[in-house]
This record gives sequence, structure tokens and C-alpha cells, in this order.
Amino acid sequence: MSWQDDRPMSPHLQIYDLPLTAKMSIIFRIAGAALFFVMLLVVAALGALAAGADAWAMPRGFFSDIEGRVFLFLVTLVFYYHLCNGVRHLVWDTVHGLEKSSLGMSGAVVLGATFVLTLSTWWLAR
Repeated sequence: MSWQDDRPMSPHLQIYDLPLTAKMSIIFRIAGAALFFVMLLVVAALGALAAGADAWAMPRGFFSDIEGRVFLFLVTLVFYYHLCNGVRHLVWDTVHGLEKSSLGMSGAVVLGATFVLTLSTWWLAR
């Protein structure tokens, strides 16, 4: 028996439930990384568009199919989440909204605004 067997284990992420702000922080970082890769796809699509109709046919076909539309919907959702949470961080930089009581409310506002903006964008684009 080693000395480590008697030590208590700290809570693991499978046991410990992270607060909403921590979960949103993790998703915010993942969203930023995902948007970086989406931007590479946008550049490739613009390159195909500039290359002519034959080169644009494949991306156009993808974005016209259901898989492409689901992809674009998810990109819109990630974009608006990153935008709204970024505005939340800008407000925090002004030392407002840092009270424990307002953190949960601002998180709910970010999530609500994300869904409203995403659905509004797709409703207007139909």
C-alpha cells in the first residue's frame, strides 16, 4: 500500500457538475476554433467561385443539399453564440455584470439571443 492510496480524490468532471459560466466558457473556446476552420472553408469556397462556374458547381451542390443546409445552420448557430458571448465578455471587461446573481441571467440571455438570432436569420433567408 502506497502513501497515495490514503489520499482523497478530488472531484472528477464526470462527478462534478460545472456551473453554466464554465460550460459556456468551454463552448466559447470551441466555437472560436470551429469558426477558424469554417473561415478556411469560406476562403476555399470563394476561391472556387472566383475560378468559374465549373469549380463552383461542387460547393454549390453541397450547400443546396440537406447536409449542406444543416452544416450552414450549425455554422450560423456557432457564429451567433460566439458573437453574443463575445459581447458578454466585452460587458464584463467594463466591470459590469460580474455579480454572482447576474452571471446566470447573462448566460441565459446569451443562449436565448443565440437561438433567436439563428432562427431569425434562417427565417429571413428562406
